[in-house]
Order: sequence, then structure tokens, then C-alpha cells
Amino acid sequence: MKLIIQIPCYNEAETLEIALNALPKQIDGVDEIEYLIINDGSSDDTEKVALEWGVNYIVHFKRNLGLAKGFLAGIDLALRHGADIIVNTDADNQYCGGDIEKLIRPILEKKADIVIGERPIEEIEDFSWAKKRLQRFGSLVVRVASRTDIPDAPSGFRAYSRKAAMRVNVHNEYTYTLETIVQAGRNKMAITSVPVNTNPELRKSRLMNSVFGYIKKSVLTIFRAVLMYKPLQVFTLLGGIAMAGGVAIGIRFLVFFFQGNGSGHTQSLILAAMLIIIGSQTFVTGMQADIISANRKLLEDIQYRVKKLEFGLLDPDGRAVTEHDDTDIKTDPNEYE
Repeated sequence: MKLIIQIPCYNEAETLEIALNALPKQIDGVDEIEYLIINDGSSDDTEKVALEWGVNYIVHFKRNLGLAKGFLAGIDLALRHGADIIVNTDADNQYCGGDIEKLIRPILEKKADIVIGERPIEEIEDFSWAKKRLQRFGSLVVRVASRTDIPDAPSGFRAYSRKAAMRVNVHNEYTYTLETIVQAGRNKMAITSVPVNTNPELRKSRLMNSVFGYIKKSVLTIFRAVLMYKPLQVFTLLGGIAMAGGVAIGIRFLVFFFQGNGSGHTQSLILAAMLIIIGSQTFVTGMQADIISANRKLLEDIQYRVKKLEFGLLDPDGRAVTEHDDTDIKTDPNEYE
């Protein structure tokens, strides 16, 4: 059983060593633990700190590509090197490294494929009242959208089994946290959460620059994820609202018409017809989107099978990996000398 702990980094030279020192060196039920750093275009000594500490792998982006891209790159490399379990944590030491054993336990016991660390939101002194409310509200929306019971959806402290990691797909560039939960819930994957502790804040969050920006991006991420996995329901709801409005206005016109006052309400008749047409077109769009969604699910299944073939044939101890357009894989400290 091999565990790879990955840490996305963007200019984390000041806090990275603290976070690395807190990571476990051995866990019951795990034969091997390795460490992976995703350097997302850092301009400081993040890579140097990681290499001096002794991490096993570094994914190097030539420019900043965002948290979601970094997360996926780390998942890909961990799979290529034979990880049975992949844990994602933060470089700012927000999460307690000692809780990793608790985080992966449901996977080791074959009770879940994805485990999310549930932070004690109300007890975190560094979170403002507004941020706590946003975290709670965002988690509620994700629970409804994904049909899961995950209480802390924005948490980046999470563990994936090898099977679950092969199925991960992230389409937005903002964050992977919300979309992957919606994806897991809609695909009927075994997902659960465990309570974890947090450490005092070492730096301000870079993901939430403003309350309005956070809300806007989170809402768009959730809506896009739901639209991607349940398009027919979404378009049927929108089309139904338009058609219901059109029917109601049409009935109102008929009432006036039979009372002999129809000539003064022609605008209502036009509006009713437009709303009914819009509703019908929206429903047809939903049917088309549903067909596209079915094809996407087939493509995801093909992707999963290809990954099983690709990663299953690689030697878990091998160092050869495929480079991407904006990504270099660096595992040799001598490359930096």
C-alpha cells in the first residue's frame, strides 16, 4: 500500500518546511509514504526548500496555472508512480499532518473512495463571521447539488483511492474542491468526511481575495458542475418557469377576452406566446444537452479505462513520466544546481 501526499504551492517558501515537517513518516496499514510538490509558477525558493527537505517529486509549472490545474497534475503524477492513496493538503500548514492517518482510514478499511476533512469552522478564530457563513452556505448548496452529506465542501484536505483518482475531472480553473464533490455525488461514488483539526493561520488565503469574488466564482462553479451532470433537470426547470409564466398570462388574457375586454390586452397575448415559445425551446435545449451529457459520461468511462491500462502497465518505482505543454517533471535535485 503506497501513499503519496501532494501539496500545491505558489510562493510558499516561508511556510512549506513547516507543513512538510508535520507530515507523517509512517502509518499503520501503509507500506510506503512519498511526498509530491506542485510548484504552480512560484517566483521564490519554494522548489529549493522542497528539495532540501527531501520530497520525492516536484511538478514544475513554468507559469501560474491555478489551483485546479495543479491538483490534476499532482493526481496524474501520483498515479503514474503507483499511488494507492493520494492525499491533498495545503502548504500553509492549515491542516494538521497528524490527521492524515484519520483521513485515509476509511479508504484503508474499504468504506470509501473519497474522504473530505471536516474543519471545525465555528471554532477557527482566523475565519471572519462572514467567511464562516459563506463556508456553511457553500457547503449546503454543494450538498443539495451533489446529493451528498459532506459538511465542509470547500476543504482542500482530502484523500482519494486509486480508483477515485482515475475518475477525477475538473473543468473550471478556479478550484477543484466544489466541482469534484458534485461529480462524485452525481456519479454515485463512495464519499465521506471525517473531523480534522486546523492550525493557526500563517498567511492570508489567496483563494478568497474578496467576499463578492468568492461568492461569484463558487456559484458559477457549482452551477456549471450541476449543469454538466444534470442538464435535462436544469433546463426543464428553467423552461418550466417560462412556460408557467406564459400560461398564467395567457389565462389572464382569456379571462379578459371572454369578458369582452380582450382588445386592450393584446400585449399580454404576445408576451404569453413568447414565454411559451422560450420555455419550449429551453426544454428542447435541455434534451440536446442531456444527449451530450450521456456522451460525456461515455468519454469519462473510456478515459477511466485508458488510465487503468496506462497506469497499470507502469512500474510504480519508475521515474519516467510524460511531460505536458506547460509542465516539467523534476525529480533530480541536480537539475537545480
